[in-house]
Amino acid sequence: MTFLSEDLLGQIHDRAPGHDRDNTFPTEDLEALTAAGYLAAHAPAELGGAGLSLLELVTEQSRLAAASPATALAINMHQVWCGVARVLHERGDDSLDFLLREAAAGELFAFGISERGNDLVLFGSATDARPDGEGGYRYHGTKIFTSLAPAWTRLGVHGLDAGDPDDPRIVYGFVTREGTETKDDWDTLGMRATQSRTTVLDGAHAPADRVVRRLPPGPNPDPFVFGIFACFELLLSSVYVGIGQRALELAVETVRTRTSMKTGQVYAHDPDIRWRLASAAMALETATTQLHAVAADVDAQADHGPAWFAKLAGTKVLATETAKDVVEAAIRVSGGGSYFTRNELSRLYRDVLAGLFHPSDDESAHSTVASALLGPLP
Repeated sequence: MTFLSEDLLGQIHDRAPGHDRDNTFPTEDLEALTAAGYLAAHAPAELGGAGLSLLELVTEQSRLAAASPATALAINMHQVWCGVARVLHERGDDSLDFLLREAAAGELFAFGISERGNDLVLFGSATDARPDGEGGYRYHGTKIFTSLAPAWTRLGVHGLDAGDPDDPRIVYGFVTREGTETKDDWDTLGMRATQSRTTVLDGAHAPADRVVRRLPPGPNPDPFVFGIFACFELLLSSVYVGIGQRALELAVETVRTRTSMKTGQVYAHDPDIRWRLASAAMALETATTQLHAVAADVDAQADHGPAWFAKLAGTKVLATETAKDVVEAAIRVSGGGSYFTRNELSRLYRDVLAGLFHPSDDESAHSTVASALLGPLP
């Protein structure tokens, strides 16, 4: 059973080239997805949502990405926060239930964590979190890659409260647009419709009831951290798996109709092309199977202990690197026509490259897996 209709996905697919060409935000896509109830798809029914599992949401995100990668990646950031709230809710922690209720009411959540040069990601912050004296915080700093920039109504952020040098804290909270500035600086190679613009926080306020964690810097076993890491890596992976699936579909369509002047046969009969597409399909099946298995483990609350982070990072890298290789294979077998910007494969090729930049990147994922296997470096 699918959540998003083929008709809706078809409309989104038809709009994607225009948003890529014009570097515009897919407002109509967001309106259509909201009307379909997709903003609350992951929220439990008792909190106003459709109750999709993480595995089901991963599958829907791949379908959406096949229609429009940038639309999927943008809405992905909202779904990540819903996923974190769902992970906590299912483990008996209601501290983010408000988020699920607000998502069901139409609020749009964005992810304000990335900072220029901050390779600590969740475990450190260059943003200043200043107590307001009433249990809340005001944030001062700059966040990059803020997808949904023109449309979000709630922004999840983190910052460092260094007021006590002996007990610094990373403070996570949710702010509204008051005290924020969105820069119009998104003009990129691909994923253009995400409009992941820079956000300046100048006193953005999270009141006490929207401050959700105060954690010491560095790795932390708090389920909130696990929820962010798990939902970010897996939902992100789903987008790139979807890109790979669409690229493979386009390649198959092309070689079935493209004819060789040398042999007079369609390229689908060329042994080299058959081998290349078969290799791409096998690799994509492996990445998809791993993604679905790990998402199912999150749903089942499987106990992988400290191995969870290696498993999640490895899944993300496998998905993004495989998707990139599949798109390249699709372009190779489709010929020079795929080099024109009017060709969908050209756009997929540019979009899939964004997977290189999301955490966990290739280097940090290998470090995480090596530490799981061999222990930390001395």
